[in-house]
Amino acid sequence: MRQRLTTATAALLLLCAPAAAGCGGGADPDRVGVVLPLLTSPFWEAYNQDIPKQAAKAGVRILPTVNSNDQPGKQITDINNLLAQEVKGLVLTPVDSAAIGPGLNAAQRAHVPVVAVDVAPDRGKVAIVVRADNRAYGVKACRSLGGAVRRGTVVQIQGDLASINGRDRTVGFDRCMARHYPDIKILDIPAAWQAERAAAGLEALYSAHPDIKGIYLQAGGVYLAPTLRTLQSHHALVPVGRRGHISIVSNDGIPQELTAIREGLIDATVSQPANLYAAYAMRYIKQAMAERPFKVGPTRHDSTIVRLPGGNLEDQLPAPLVTRANVDSRSLWGNQV
Repeated sequence: MRQRLTTATAALLLLCAPAAAGCGGGADPDRVGVVLPLLTSPFWEAYNQDIPKQAAKAGVRILPTVNSNDQPGKQITDINNLLAQEVKGLVLTPVDSAAIGPGLNAAQRAHVPVVAVDVAPDRGKVAIVVRADNRAYGVKACRSLGGAVRRGTVVQIQGDLASINGRDRTVGFDRCMARHYPDIKILDIPAAWQAERAAAGLEALYSAHPDIKGIYLQAGGVYLAPTLRTLQSHHALVPVGRRGHISIVSNDGIPQELTAIREGLIDATVSQPANLYAAYAMRYIKQAMAERPFKVGPTRHDSTIVRLPGGNLEDQLPAPLVTRANVDSRSLWGNQV
């Protein structure tokens, strides 16, 4: 009898191992899956590193983060794999704003709430989007670059236009330039968040237009290094304030951009709040899993929740312009990592 009881107990313990769902004290009933778009940018590396800390602060149990490697199809597979593990919440950044639709629909069918970070979906339902106003990024870059250049040719190294971020930054920049700086001609490089495409495009444009006066980098995390290398190869990397300087305004706020501002290699960047993205993603997924609603209007953390045209809500977090005047501020996340 003792032998049979021991065997039965061992079998029960094996069935209720942590990997198995449904056993008391086994699988975590509140675990959350986190899906990253890519990890080839210092911006996303910083966000990824901050996620466990912010999850612990918010009391959210997360699985190891998943990297979709900038592939929309892989991202759908990643979402389905996490749903198969019976996660109770998802935090993700769409690689493609339209292609994410099937993944969001699968989560909705499974009654799993989703918080989207940095990129809003064109299709599908999410509990809330944690993001900054990306059109404002383009406007801030336009104002900074236009004020420095005034007339001549500038290059805009665009993000992926399949992403609403790439589209919004482009629209914000182009409309502002057309309205306020009509003497500036814009040459576009559709680089799709890829460093090699940025480098090749800038090399071709600079060779054809050596009189370029300015450059707008829609993603400093992937475009800063190849841009500086390309200019250096043409002996065109001249510090701010010296004759021949090409004005450069970027987006992201990574430490490398802040260093480049201090060194006079670039003029400014718009600091995307990577730390706030991680913090509010974790707070909001906890709120969504508890079925507590979000409200349109001002928040207590200097942002505004708005309703997007498709019906989803978005918390538009602040994203300051960084120049030599404020580059050493401890409030910038790039100075905290």
